[in-house]
This record gives sequence, structure tokens and C-alpha cells, in this order.
Amino acid sequence: MQNLLAEIHPTRWTFLWDALTTITMHLCAAALILIVGWWVARRAARSLNRLLTSQSRMDATLRPVISDTCLWSIRVVSIIGALSQLGIQTASIVAVLGAAGLAIGLALQGTMQNIAAGIMLLLLRPFKVGDYIDSGTGSVSGTVDEISLFTTRLTKSDGVCEYVPNSALWSNSIRNYNRNPTRRLDLEVEISVRDDVDGALAALRKLAAADPRALDKPAPQVMVARFDDSTVVLNIRVWANIDVFWDMRWDLARQVRQTLNNAQCGLPVRTRELHIVQNIGTDESAATHVPAAPRTSVQ
Repeated sequence: MQNLLAEIHPTRWTFLWDALTTITMHLCAAALILIVGWWVARRAARSLNRLLTSQSRMDATLRPVISDTCLWSIRVVSIIGALSQLGIQTASIVAVLGAAGLAIGLALQGTMQNIAAGIMLLLLRPFKVGDYIDSGTGSVSGTVDEISLFTTRLTKSDGVCEYVPNSALWSNSIRNYNRNPTRRLDLEVEISVRDDVDGALAALRKLAAADPRALDKPAPQVMVARFDDSTVVLNIRVWANIDVFWDMRWDLARQVRQTLNNAQCGLPVRTRELHIVQNIGTDESAATHVPAAPRTSVQ
């Protein structure tokens, strides 16, 4: 009996040692695969980003998306390789990932909407990096810096950085101010109703046509927009390229007043006439019904 126990104990310890050694080797291999995979993914994404940046034909909108796709593709492969070292079969990994994806998709419906909206923005391309956009509600506006799968990064006109969920952009109308090469300038000015309207129109038309940034086709237009309280509102319409649009707007706004002064059109003062109608018959009727004051007699 003692001989049998002496033979069993060394065999048991040898089995435990071999099992522990095997598990340790698999754990070390899995950890090594994860570390190397994370390092390779980061280096590959950076190298791909530099390569795409050096390519002039590569759109800046797609560059971060391609880099992120490369990064996470290598990381997913490394995770699957690490799990396979632990004895987990690939079929079970796919089943677990599918179930986890379904659960996460149901829990993060808003995030999934942002991803779907980001994919549609990248495919349909209503705007690209460098365009100035605003939403239909007017609450979102700025220059596009980056489009990712979840958010779009904008720089507002005052220099503030704003991250907008893709679903907020995709669910509303988008105005792109850089898509068309030309843009129309509408500038309203006022003159008095007593001024020479035809002379003011001719002077403003000459001013708009003399600006070298104004396009000949369509030709500049000046018309009477409407009549307000003792004023005539004139509208100047000039087409220009988008790169000189704002400079021309500020210059025309500064020159309009002097041009109207030269045309003998002064600064209008809004006035209103107030007519007070007094009903005399009602006043007389009211006066006849006023009771007389009581009289007192002194004996």
C-alpha cells in the first residue's frame, strides 16, 4: 500500500505541474499577443495617417475614418488571437460577439444612430472638412474640422470648438456655404420718401457695378424692396465669389452712405402722423346731462 501511494503522489504532482505550466504559457502568450497587437495597431494607424496626409488626392474627411478602421481591425484580430490561446473556439467567439453586439445595440440606440448617421454623411458627402455649415434650426454652425463615426467637430466663428452628434446633423437640413462657387449679396438701405428714388437707384447701381469683385453674370441689381414708415427700403443684389463675399459686403456697407449723400439723399428719420378725432356731439350730450349743484338759501 505504501508503495502504491509512493507511486501515485509523484504522478499527481507531475500532472499538476504540467497543467500549471501549460496554463501559464497560454496566459503569457495571450498577454503577449494583446500587447504586440495594441502596439502594432497604434503604429500602423499612425503610419497610415501620415501616408494619407502626404497624398494630396486623399480627402481629409475620410482620413481619420480609415485610420480608426485600421486601428480597431488589428485590435479585434489580436483579441481573437489572445482568446484562442486560452482554448476558446472561434465559433463561440463569434456567437458571443454577436450576442454582445445585439445587447449593446439595444442599450445604445442613440449611439448606433450616430454611427449610422456618420456613415451616411461619409457616403453622401453633404459637406467636407473646411466647409462652413449650419443646421436648419440655426443652433449649430461652424467650420468643419473632422467627421468621425460618432461626432462632427466644428470651429465656430468665435473660435470655440464644438462637437455635434452626427444624428443631430443628419436629422435636420444642412446649409453648406462653401459648396457653390458663387453667392448673392443682399444689402438693404433706407432713404426718405421725399428723396429722389430714381437718382438713388442709379447711384447705387453705379456703385455696385464699379466694384471689381462683383460678377457681371448675373448683373448687379438695385430695386425698391418696400415702403416703411416715411422711408423707402432699397435692396442691392450683387453676385460674387465666396472667397471675396464678406470683404465685398463690408466695403459696400461702408460706401453706401456716402454714395447716397452724394445723390442728395439724406439719412431718413422715421415719423408717424397721429390724428386725434374728437366727437363733439358726444361731448355736448355729456355736458347737458351734468347735474346742477344744489343751491342753499340764507334766511
